[in-house]
Amino acid sequence: MRKIFFLKTCDTCKRIIKSLPNTDGFVFQDIKEEPITVKQLEAIYALTKSYEILFSKRAKLYKEMGLKDENLKEEDFKRYILEHYTFLNRPVIVIDDKIFVGNSSKTTQAAIETLS
Repeated sequence: MRKIFFLKTCDTCKRIIKSLPNTDGFVFQDIKEEPITVKQLEAIYALTKSYEILFSKRAKLYKEMGLKDENLKEEDFKRYILEHYTFLNRPVIVIDDKIFVGNSSKTTQAAIETLS
């Protein structure tokens, strides 16, 4: 599978996608317009083995809901990601059996090298 989960309104997502050397054959899913499904989330979980890695602790709602003060478990991270798109750490780039989550320069560089 070659897929990118992103937000089309996110400048960081756009910049990262633009930096990828070749996105031919990729399926792009704007998670605001087409929310991630349970099946999709479970598929990317299988590559990370952690819902926490897929969860964005930088999301505005994370602080607003007081989640930073709670002791969240894997099932909580999964539930919140499915409840609101903003909790997915993005972009999520799936290249065959590899996954790159988030917008750190290290993660972006690793995705670029995989596609080069």
